[in-house]
Amino acid sequence: MSSIQTLGVVGAGQMGNGIAQVAAGIGLQVIMVDLNLEACAKGKATIEKSLSRFVRKEKMTQAQADEVAARVTTSSELKALAAADFVVEAIVENEAIKRDLFEKLDAICRPDVILASNTSSISITRIAAATKRPEQVVGMHFMNPVPIMKLVEIIRGIATSDATFETTCELAERLGKVISGSKDYPGFIVNRILMPMINEAFYVLYEGIGTAEDIDSGMKYGTNQPMGPLTLADFIGLDTCLAIMRVLHDGLGDTKYRPCPLLVQYVDAGWYGRKSGRGVYNYAEG
Repeated sequence: MSSIQTLGVVGAGQMGNGIAQVAAGIGLQVIMVDLNLEACAKGKATIEKSLSRFVRKEKMTQAQADEVAARVTTSSELKALAAADFVVEAIVENEAIKRDLFEKLDAICRPDVILASNTSSISITRIAAATKRPEQVVGMHFMNPVPIMKLVEIIRGIATSDATFETTCELAERLGKVISGSKDYPGFIVNRILMPMINEAFYVLYEGIGTAEDIDSGMKYGTNQPMGPLTLADFIGLDTCLAIMRVLHDGLGDTKYRPCPLLVQYVDAGWYGRKSGRGVYNYAEG
């Protein structure tokens, strides 16, 4: 475990920069790679902004925040990950793109390096099959926002070795996370339960049973959730919610996982939630 000193993170978006921040926060060197240079810069700026909030809340000093930020380097070239001791992928939730990436990482990274995917629903077994090291491929599903949320789902593909699973659990604990282990089935544990609830909330909205505000208030105050399911969907990204529902529907073949037509329509319209300025709610207007 002590051999993991440099963490590679692929993807500088919301999840990737969060993982990078947490890793740098415990003293790891981080190489954050995104093929888009602008995304790299934006990801690094997001980390600095997040750290500044911790400074304002007096959870760390400015000097400590500067040290954490300095441990994160960025690159637009995957070959930079040749120096990593452990790699976490946090790119778009698309199986074909992930498989292609893992095939490339397999060729770039040292033979002893574990390759982890932050996928929220896609088969680890199929991702691992794109590599020559399937026993060293594992799911490491962080929750959003990564610096705040405590849980990490760790998913074993059919070929994932005990050593890989144990090393990944040790890293997660070192990052200050609580572990939930899952077998490699569509949606794993969290999204197998969460996404059908969100999808059902869309059906309630679609059928006109209540307004978005009514639905969110009912679930927030009636079931003691921190936010309503539609607000949460906007936060996660409606495109991500739809992608996960399609994985559940295709992988399990049960009509109860059929994506709500309204969710599909919102995504078709480009209404992805907070990140696009419009989802169930209109964030462009505050």
